[in-house]
Amino acid sequence: MPARIYGAAQKRRDFIWNFMQTFTEGQFDVVVIGAGHAGCEAALACARTGLKTAMLTLNLDSIAFMACNPSVGGTAKGHLVREIDALGGEMGVNADLTAMQFKMLNVGKGAAVQSLRCQSDKNAYHRRMKSVLEHTQNLRIVQGEAAEILTKDGAVCGVKTTYGGVFDCRATILATGVYLNAQTITGEVIKSSGPNGFAPATALTQNLIDLGYSVRRFKTGTPARIDFRTIDTGKCDVQHGDTTVYPFSFMHEHVPAEQTDCYLTYTNKKTHEIILSNLDRSPLYNGTIESTGPRYCPSIETKVVRFADKERHQIFIEPEGADTLEAYIQGMSSSLPHDIQRDMYRSVAGLENCDIMRYAYAIEYDCIDTLDVYPTLEFKKVKNLYTAGQINGTSGYEEAAAQGLMAGLNASLKLRGKPPLVLGRDEAYIGVLIDDLVTKGTEEPYRMMTSRAEHRIELRQDNADFRLTQKGYDCGLVTEERYQRFLKRKCDYERALKELEDRLPTPVADGILRGQSLAEAGKPLSPADLIKRGIALKDICAAAPVLSWADESVKESAEIEIRYAGYLKKGREQIERARKMESRLLPDDIDYSAIDGLRLEAREKLEKVRPRSLGQAGRISGVNPADIAVLMIYLAVH
Repeated sequence: MPARIYGAAQKRRDFIWNFMQTFTEGQFDVVVIGAGHAGCEAALACARTGLKTAMLTLNLDSIAFMACNPSVGGTAKGHLVREIDALGGEMGVNADLTAMQFKMLNVGKGAAVQSLRCQSDKNAYHRRMKSVLEHTQNLRIVQGEAAEILTKDGAVCGVKTTYGGVFDCRATILATGVYLNAQTITGEVIKSSGPNGFAPATALTQNLIDLGYSVRRFKTGTPARIDFRTIDTGKCDVQHGDTTVYPFSFMHEHVPAEQTDCYLTYTNKKTHEIILSNLDRSPLYNGTIESTGPRYCPSIETKVVRFADKERHQIFIEPEGADTLEAYIQGMSSSLPHDIQRDMYRSVAGLENCDIMRYAYAIEYDCIDTLDVYPTLEFKKVKNLYTAGQINGTSGYEEAAAQGLMAGLNASLKLRGKPPLVLGRDEAYIGVLIDDLVTKGTEEPYRMMTSRAEHRIELRQDNADFRLTQKGYDCGLVTEERYQRFLKRKCDYERALKELEDRLPTPVADGILRGQSLAEAGKPLSPADLIKRGIALKDICAAAPVLSWADESVKESAEIEIRYAGYLKKGREQIERARKMESRLLPDDIDYSAIDGLRLEAREKLEKVRPRSLGQAGRISGVNPADIAVLMIYLAVH
């Protein structure tokens, strides 16, 4: 831990703490610490499943705050949002109702990697989520800072605040985001601060260390916000929204017809020269920042240095809301001093006369090693203590919300005496995300990507409800209204698949083939046969009375199932083989040091991770196939 974080201020806090009078804030089932995207989903999951819940936040104005990009979704992240929604979470609903623009990414690629993204109204997103939380039964929201997780007999029993308030509880979920000992860094200036000027959380880290967590420092950053009136959009490429895509939530049918435009511009030689000539003042390159930053969302300084062969980099100009003139400059995250930032931004086409309203900055914060966490997100060393979001070393609102939902559900299930919900890598991107964290760990801020999912053809956006809504309903989180919508869509989907196997008369089938410049078949063909020949379902429906009753989401799911039938069949065979390994459970009390034949590295890694199954053991870095063979023999004789 950097010495600059602890010193006289810490000693003063310790002195005050020793003489502070404590008082009881009340009895709760669960206390959620943090009200970002992870904390919101965790609190709602607990409260909506009947648990008396308290949510502790440093500032009520930071609830569901979009500290960085005012957007939801994106590549692989859109999959996470649809899965959150399918399980009964709130992010997708909130994103749909506060969106300014929708875009489907990767439309030129296969269905498995297409991802929905929306530009959000930043303030509206915060206000609506705050209102949802405030009107949720069983949930109390309190502004305050957590200072200590109280334990008894190795299990959570309460949370104490810096003001001495004690929330007695049976479980706690840590969703502290980037606030733990947060420091913002801009040029030579280092401030003890959370994002956007919010106060940092300075009292909890030492307690987490005392409880047994391994704590490290990560970094992220954000670009400047610019007065939209000072941007010459005529020099930029306009980016219109998509009006024919489906929304995030399965509870909604359409996206708005009227959407806000975004804009695209580029850096140039002058921009790069300004950055390169001032690297000695960049905290990233002069040694001021020592923590690990995100690989897949680098600062503009890092991009210019790392990709020196590139003449320009994309810069997106994105409005932050209907009630503000602030524009987010995506792609130009920076920690350079303010004077350099001003020159750097003004070197970009369209920004020559821009006025910066909020300067860019980097932020360092404390997070934990997730190898200390079970797949339920419960801490291995303290019962009923869960972590979710950026405290787990991840980046992104969507990753945080997914973990918050799962931590909340698993805390609720455990307190209600029910089995945990652990999603497999073949069941959800959420399963891939959590399995990566607890099996492989991460040495840098983790970001979800489609390439991380080996079964992505099965884990598409369109079928998230088919994969997960029944599970959410069984856990008690999916409402009856949402469940009935799911049952109807599932019934319609099965009906559509059956109808698409019905043969069309020869003249109709041949007419469709001619319309696609394909050879006539001279015999009846079903719409499924035509789809397999590469004809789009919409073209078939335009030429024949097919699925006239079905909505577009049902048509899409059915078309994908038919078009990718061969790939899906092979994928499901692979999933079945993988499940056999996942079903071979390892005893909780297994002593890896006593198993002959295991290499030393494998023993150390297996002992730290404590995998649930042979499948999970095989994904641990440092455990090879020979070690798995040894474990298989061990299971056979014990």
